[in-house]
Amino acid sequence: MNKKIIYGIITAIFLIGGIVGFNYYQKIFGNAITKDATIYIGSNFNTMDVQKKISPYLKNASDYSWVANKKKFTKPKGGKYIIKKGMSLNDVVNLLRSGNQTPIKIAFNNQDTLEKLAGRISRQIEADSTSLLKVMTDETFLSKNGFNQKSALGMYIPNSYEFYWNTSAEKFHNKMLREYKRFWNSTRLEKAKKLNLTKDQVITLASIVQKETAQKSERPIVAGLYLNRLKDNWPLQADPTIIYCIKQIKGQDFSVKRVLTKDLEIKSPYNTYKNTGLPPTLISMPDISSIDAVLNPAKHGYFYMCASIDKIGFHDFASSLAQHNRNAAKYQRWISQRGIKR
Repeated sequence: MNKKIIYGIITAIFLIGGIVGFNYYQKIFGNAITKDATIYIGSNFNTMDVQKKISPYLKNASDYSWVANKKKFTKPKGGKYIIKKGMSLNDVVNLLRSGNQTPIKIAFNNQDTLEKLAGRISRQIEADSTSLLKVMTDETFLSKNGFNQKSALGMYIPNSYEFYWNTSAEKFHNKMLREYKRFWNSTRLEKAKKLNLTKDQVITLASIVQKETAQKSERPIVAGLYLNRLKDNWPLQADPTIIYCIKQIKGQDFSVKRVLTKDLEIKSPYNTYKNTGLPPTLISMPDISSIDAVLNPAKHGYFYMCASIDKIGFHDFASSLAQHNRNAAKYQRWISQRGIKR
């Protein structure tokens, strides 16, 4: 065989090898992701599940399984991941193998029950509402940390928190306990002490303030009014507690726009028309503005309040019963004219 043929064969081998090698290189290290995307990888996903999740963003979906097999990648780590246009499959596999996921922000507020809170959180992290509610109501955990089934909602301070998407239910409520303890710093504890209230009592009163007014600017005034009543041993006579009692009887989704005279006779420790002092526990989840309104109440001589018809969403305050009766009569006429009976 002459030298030209030998050189030709060698050149062809090198050329074919180069093409094959280049194709392999491109599969592994070439641009594979077609656009930026956020993907959520479940904790129980296998490589095929991952392929289905990222296939809409791949130039060639079959290349992923080939690369994963070559890199002996069988178990991705769950979480939220950001993949960028131009990333290679090598980059993607290394990212999912490392578990270097992107944190998320969880936010919640004004949840009236643990069931609603669990549902709200389950829409933001991998854990489902059933597993979340189970740990939220765990008797051992609650007892160990000074809570019970009724007061447990007070452990969750409405805010925005950073988590990983695949956070377990247990890790979620453990972090919420740490955040609760961090929230109750020495400054807040000292303010509660000066009011002669415990943390739970502050949160209980804050939950009433929260339900009484949606106006943050008004909450310190409302808090001061209730504290005036407590100081003078008056019943709080807070309509939100009556609404709470009604919903305990009728169900949480029962709509109450007007408290009736007969409702004030409901037998319940949460009926603040029948009982003096604070109810046993909170009636809803107060946000930070309501808690701080109790800890920093407005100083005034008000003992009465009534929904205002001149400034909707706010209240008319009064120091005397005579003035309050005038305010109340005006409001009752206004609400009756609109046919609101319940």
